[in-house]
Amino acid sequence: MTVFLCCACGTSFDGADEAPETCPICSDERQYVPASGQAWTTPEKLARTHRNTWLQLEPNLMAIQTVPAFAINQRALLLRTPSGNVLWDCISLIDDATKAIVEALGGLAAIAISHPHYYTAMQDWAAAFDAPIYLHAADKEWICRSSDHIRLWEDDALVLSSTITLVRGGGHFAGGTMLHWTGGDGRGVLLAGDIVQVTPSADHVSFMWSYPNMLPLSAAEVADVAERLAPWPFERIYGAFSHQNVRQDGQEIVARSAERYIARLSGPAQ
Repeated sequence: MTVFLCCACGTSFDGADEAPETCPICSDERQYVPASGQAWTTPEKLARTHRNTWLQLEPNLMAIQTVPAFAINQRALLLRTPSGNVLWDCISLIDDATKAIVEALGGLAAIAISHPHYYTAMQDWAAAFDAPIYLHAADKEWICRSSDHIRLWEDDALVLSSTITLVRGGGHFAGGTMLHWTGGDGRGVLLAGDIVQVTPSADHVSFMWSYPNMLPLSAAEVADVAERLAPWPFERIYGAFSHQNVRQDGQEIVARSAERYIARLSGPAQ
């Protein structure tokens, strides 16, 4: 039986003799089926044509990204703590070199993922390091491949360690999750995925229901995301994509950006 990967979003599917007819994640309006149609590959084929690159963002935080770009082209983040390493979000490629590097860095104590667009090959990462995968239960319908490593959580926060808490922000997906880390300097770091999206200027964030189809959230939904983040102090934000890094004033930027977004939706047209 072959595990198939969707070429548009990178999601892996339960083993089968033939590729699925459709990818439910791409068929949803928050993603898209390419105009050329649904296409598929396998982990083995992907490993022959792609590799993973590594970049240190700050002490104890590293980005892992596949080159050439594959599917949505998000990065995974490896967070190192005294309580064990956590993989934040996921990518489809886990080759022998990646396994060796992660193992040398101490393996994985946990995997946590912001939302279904980044579930990708989480099952293979979890199996390689015998690590639990923490997903918010509100998004369980989007799990396309079973795994005994999956742990569904509920409520609005889940404490993973003394320095790491998963925070449900909602918005982009009902279970949309962000990771709060106290950080090496104690000033706080937010690993945001694209539940909040860091803009090119790195001094604003935005909030969307669908990024590729440019469908907004409502003012009430944006206010709810901002409210859920308000109790968690953070100075820096790391988003889902390369160069989406806010180095200072992160909490203020989120609050200010939410106010601006809500004002544009609620105010008179200019």
